Amino acid sequence: MTRLAQTADLTDVQTEILATVRSFVDKEIIPNAQELEHGDVYPTEIVEGLKELGIFGLTIPEEFGGLGESLLTYALVVEEIARGWMSVSGVINTHFIVAYMIMQHGTQEQKERFLPRMAAGEVRGAFSMSEPGLGSDVAGIRTKATKQADGDYVIDGQKMWLTNGGSSTLVAALVRTDEGAEKAHQNLTTFLIEKPAGFGEVKPGLTIPGKIDKMGYKGVDTTELVFDGYQASAEDILGGTPGRGFAQMMDGVEVGRVNVAARACGISIRAFELAIAYAQQRETFGKPIAQHQAIAFQLAEMATKVEAAHALMVRAARLKDSGERNDVEAGMAKLLASEYCAEVTTQSFRIHGGYGYSKEYEIERLMREAPFLLIGEGTSEIQKTIISRGLLKEYALKR
Repeated sequence: MTRLAQTADLTDVQTEILATVRSFVDKEIIPNAQELEHGDVYPTEIVEGLKELGIFGLTIPEEFGGLGESLLTYALVVEEIARGWMSVSGVINTHFIVAYMIMQHGTQEQKERFLPRMAAGEVRGAFSMSEPGLGSDVAGIRTKATKQADGDYVIDGQKMWLTNGGSSTLVAALVRTDEGAEKAHQNLTTFLIEKPAGFGEVKPGLTIPGKIDKMGYKGVDTTELVFDGYQASAEDILGGTPGRGFAQMMDGVEVGRVNVAARACGISIRAFELAIAYAQQRETFGKPIAQHQAIAFQLAEMATKVEAAHALMVRAARLKDSGERNDVEAGMAKLLASEYCAEVTTQSFRIHGGYGYSKEYEIERLMREAPFLLIGEGTSEIQKTIISRGLLKEYALKR
């Protein structure tokens, strides 16, 4: 392992897990990522390898068949995987968030029903908040679950931007219900919806139209989800009580933002690795371009940005693991890591010169992946809103 972005104070178990994952990334992901990404092919064999390593159950408690590791361990694993190919980290990210939400907010029956199968990778999770035209206004959700006389629900509406929408078999979907307080965000409920993997009408009243063609982040499927008279049971409500979905989802998004920060760190590390290797091989004016001060200074800036983003990501993860709220810290980590990722990747691209524009070179793929992190799990502007609100509350003047 290089010195870049190493984390101090890790246990022997954490160090062993990370070494195992890095070896897997170097042997199984990096050599295959280009071909799979260019073909927009789902990484089935890689996912099976992650299942064998126990990654799908990394944070699930041992009593449910998982490894019982911390958010920090998970974030560092994601950083390693994203260094290989960000799409693979996307396969496990939404799964992790759904598992986390069930661990934190699910009923005992829901935990026993889903977590062992999720730990084994037999059930794979996706979560759904966004809708067409909704953006960051979560309180404006229109998809609605109408309660029936028998106590069950009928769901109608359209959801958007589901990572793993087709390949998942369990979706945590945030919809509007009539129960709860009058405020919009207190009329939202999370339903746990089991479905088969695939596309089309996968269940009566539930359709996954197909994959959305994207600029980057290929391989992993991103889809819509359409409810049309879908029958849901009251037992499918996360935690068993309607009206609590907003708080449950925001709790999940907090850990999701740490995850996105980790992904951004992973891409940044890879972009730096590619740049510093190329800069020592490519020669101009009789010497490697790394020996030209203009390039050397860029490499110094890139490494500094990677280390700064990594440190903030680790801090946010440790804070969440301690049981404290980390909305401000997670927002800071996501903001800095995603913005720096875009900058570091662009600097690496410029160091590669004309070759960086060729699909033969890995940096071309990273240039298409990095922009997604500027908007995933909330835009930079949303992060600034979260951060500033938290700071103003903490530093409120006494009048």
